Amino acid sequence: MAADNETDICPFDFSEALEFDPALADLMRRDSPARIRLPYGAADAWLITGFDSVKQVTTDPRFSRAGIIGHDYPRMTPEPIVSPESINVMDPPHSSRVRHLASQAFTQQQVDGMRHRIVRLADHLLDDMEREGPPADVVTHLSNKLPQHAVLDLLGIEREEWPRIEESVHRLLVVGAGSKEAAATAKAELTEYFADLVRRRRDVPGPDLISAMAAAREGEEQLDDRELAVMTLTLALSGQDTATCQISNIVYLLLTRPELLRHLTDRPGSLTDVVHELLRCIPFRKGVGIPRVALEDVELDGARIRAGDFVHVSYLTANRDPERYPDPHVIDLDRPSAPHMTFGWGGHRCIAMPLAMAELEVAVGRLVERFPGLRLAVPPERLRWDTETIRRFPLELPVTW
Repeated sequence: MAADNETDICPFDFSEALEFDPALADLMRRDSPARIRLPYGAADAWLITGFDSVKQVTTDPRFSRAGIIGHDYPRMTPEPIVSPESINVMDPPHSSRVRHLASQAFTQQQVDGMRHRIVRLADHLLDDMEREGPPADVVTHLSNKLPQHAVLDLLGIEREEWPRIEESVHRLLVVGAGSKEAAATAKAELTEYFADLVRRRRDVPGPDLISAMAAAREGEEQLDDRELAVMTLTLALSGQDTATCQISNIVYLLLTRPELLRHLTDRPGSLTDVVHELLRCIPFRKGVGIPRVALEDVELDGARIRAGDFVHVSYLTANRDPERYPDPHVIDLDRPSAPHMTFGWGGHRCIAMPLAMAELEVAVGRLVERFPGLRLAVPPERLRWDTETIRRFPLELPVTW
């Protein structure tokens, strides 16, 4: 790490269980934003860490996501994960239109109507785990399968296509320098596949998310085929990405912190609050995500950010800001409710958050309810953790009951 007034070289490759990255911990203690250099990209970036400052950057129109397109922007992966047409790199008002239309498929009411399908998928997977008997791997039986199966099922994709899509999504998320060509190929294949699927759903709608998004209207406005295809790809990515890792991470914490599991089994009605507090604390990714670029000079936290500078925010550090969360590094299941940033903030907050929460609640709730006495079958220090992707999660969770 460099001195405060210099650029910090930040590989952000720390992946020791779910311990907080010491490099991020150091950066969030600084009095002003740091300049960082990430593994890929041609430029440095500012790093914003405090909750209120992250909130400002994610809602201030002077910071643009769309402005990064066409630039070799600072990032964690060799190939940019995000497509140039993705909602994740749109700015208002265009992003507002796309988000409003797409989010009609993810209202709480819509997700509540899907929940029985998620429960059915989860119970089917847990039936298999129960039949196999202990010891069994929660990652193999539940985490790896439920979110991806749920989103592919809800998108109405034929089951025989699932393995191919899962493999392509994994290739897109790998961080090694030698993976750039494979990741680019995977992105092209997925984009073409979903473009064709969208055209077919326009002709023959069904009871699926693609058809629901295609039918969404605001006056004369609706999503075009390209927007639908990119949105579908984004959902497929999220299915193998966030929820998969977070099921494993939440279960790991419950099984290595007996007081957390005891709280949940004694008070099953607290499941939603428990999940939110664990999501706040879990360092679910390495480093940072998609940057923004300053459209004009901005003063922020004592730093003068120049027009054209790249700016990264850290949702991980924002989630542990002591100004917002007393004793932020402590998991407090009785903590007064305060929204966290695990699903993002502002104009790029995850529109599928209600679906992700339903998947997490169903997975954790059904696992705990169906397997009393659930515990790790090996010492925690023997577990293997992902080191290939930008996510942090255990590769295996052997359990007995």
